[in-house]
Amino acid sequence: MSLLADINMHVREVLNTVNHQVATRPTSASVAQSWTRCLNEFRLDPAHFVMPPILTQQELAARREAASDLIACSKLEMTTLYQQLADPELAVVLVDAEGVIVHQVSSVPFGETVAADGLRVGALWSEREAGTNGMGTCLAERECIAVYQHEHFYPRYTSLTCSAAPIFDDQGAVAGVLDVTSRSKLLQQHSLVLVGMSRQMIENRLIDARYRRAHMIHFHSRPEFVGTLHAGKLAVSDEGVVLAASRSALFQLDFRSHAELVGKRIEEAFNSSLEDMLARSIRGSFHPVTVYSANANSRFFLIAQTPRDATSTATRILMTDPGAREYPSAARSRSVKPRDSREVREARDAGNVRDQANRLDKLSHLEFGDPGMASQIQLAARVIQRKIPIILRGQTGTGKEVFANALHSISPNSAGAFVAVNCASLPENLIESELFGYRAGAFTGAQREGRRGKIVQANSGTLFLDEIGDMPMALQARLLRVLEEHEVTPLGAEVTVKVDFQLISASHRNLMELVQNGIFREDLYYRLNGIEINLPALRDRADALALIHHILESETDDPPTLSAEAQRALLGYAWPGNIRQLRHVLQMAMALCDGGEIRCSHLPADICGGVPGAPGTMGTTNAYSAPGLARATGLSGAATPPHAADDADTSTLNAIQLKERETVLALLDEHRWNVSNVAKGLGISRNTLYRKMHRLQIRLSHDGSSPSDA
Repeated sequence: MSLLADINMHVREVLNTVNHQVATRPTSASVAQSWTRCLNEFRLDPAHFVMPPILTQQELAARREAASDLIACSKLEMTTLYQQLADPELAVVLVDAEGVIVHQVSSVPFGETVAADGLRVGALWSEREAGTNGMGTCLAERECIAVYQHEHFYPRYTSLTCSAAPIFDDQGAVAGVLDVTSRSKLLQQHSLVLVGMSRQMIENRLIDARYRRAHMIHFHSRPEFVGTLHAGKLAVSDEGVVLAASRSALFQLDFRSHAELVGKRIEEAFNSSLEDMLARSIRGSFHPVTVYSANANSRFFLIAQTPRDATSTATRILMTDPGAREYPSAARSRSVKPRDSREVREARDAGNVRDQANRLDKLSHLEFGDPGMASQIQLAARVIQRKIPIILRGQTGTGKEVFANALHSISPNSAGAFVAVNCASLPENLIESELFGYRAGAFTGAQREGRRGKIVQANSGTLFLDEIGDMPMALQARLLRVLEEHEVTPLGAEVTVKVDFQLISASHRNLMELVQNGIFREDLYYRLNGIEINLPALRDRADALALIHHILESETDDPPTLSAEAQRALLGYAWPGNIRQLRHVLQMAMALCDGGEIRCSHLPADICGGVPGAPGTMGTTNAYSAPGLARATGLSGAATPPHAADDADTSTLNAIQLKERETVLALLDEHRWNVSNVAKGLGISRNTLYRKMHRLQIRLSHDGSSPSDA
């Protein structure tokens, strides 16, 4: 179909939808309403594209000054979000309350490409100017929205997908919109989730920035959520008057609008005064303390904090409350906080980055340079800190349980147990007792003392439900109730047990298809699917060679080397059993080679059968079409691997990276491409060196011979 035909079809689709005629593709109600506004209210014509207006430098400077606190509170979150999504064909965009782009994070090539369409700092992207789009429609609807490619009003923008969330200020007004715009053909399921999480952090930062001298109260109905994104947040004056409230605070306290709470005394929210909450927080060393709502219908846990430059209340508490005087150091170190200087904030941000780096280092055994796997790891590492349910999708043998166990090790629940249940391997009549447990004498054959179920065993830890798609429908209903009520009733028991755990599920099946086929509960699916992490098949991983060497080294202190033909065979094979199959093959080969070099004769015939010249191949050929082979080594079937510097694309490297690449190449040549020796010389791990080589476009092969340790 020609470009003109595509445009005409899109225009007809917009007109048919607005005129309530049959449309060729379904659209959401929000998009249909937006198209109607664009046509009837703004008098836009989908067939006549008009570039969004661009502000002058003077006008833009005035806009950025007016939104300076919004921009300052958003920059770090935008950069983090961009790194998390790890897609060069993507931009993270911030617009003000009128739709003017005031800040944008993207790669230079993508930024230049979309700038030609008007997506650039200073452009006005309201619906009136740009038609239906993520930013403008989000401003109009005042709610999170995803605008898929064909849902844009103008055909010019149908290659873009937008995920946008409104940023509300402390008075409930829309301060701006955080948006992710991508050329991805598929709407990433997790994009809108991450945008929403980043939006919440920006809103909390805005309260901190605008009420620097106020007392901050963080609360939640569950103590473990105090201090997280889920907690409510109130800024309170020295006189006990509520100055600002987060949307989570309003929701938890059952207020419908900011006007119902802001300007009122704190006693209208809680049955406790500001001084009492501060004193109890000091006495409790700033662990959550219990309070009740003003109507005594709900119990909350909170921490009240006082900034150092608002000393009157803190001083009064320390002078009049004997219990508080016992903890003056706690008051100084945890409650009486100065307004952070820029240097302090930068140091804190650097500390956060180090914490994230430490967490990622604990996951370093999961990938060795594959960018797709790395992006999924970074995404999961961020989400697990907020106790969001995770679904792992991947073929059999891709390492879902290993991945889940690694996530547990960096989660807030890492001190608890990691409890794994394979829903596919247990007989249907045993799954219920395995999950929920049973009391003594609950049924014939039961253990005399009863049994704790896996869910109770996972309390304060992580519950990993592998192959969740094979769980019977009847048990799906019981599991849903546990997740919603945070309690479990063992078989034959009348008393419920409170539980709290991180939930990670896994399946090689498409759960949404199971939902559509009526064999998996839709409500359970959405309860499990806080975010979906996709583990690539082994044949699609760019770090296949490094992974092979990692497995060899994990099996013995003195791993054997790989012959050139064995290496090509391993990388050229499709691996239907993925990493599990690879590990078994390598274990067998190590036993057969008896500590020497692994050759094709030590590998199964179906793996080495296509390698030219290999023993027993009978002249068969191999196209070496597996992506893992091409990306991991650059081999194309030639007997001699190419030199790393001969055909690498270094056009994307800057001057510093080129110099670093030159140094690493020199070290590799000096050590005859023994990666272990080079890593030791640099004082870094092999995994870190593999990532560095991948980033610097250095292939894991050497001119003239196979690498001795790559």
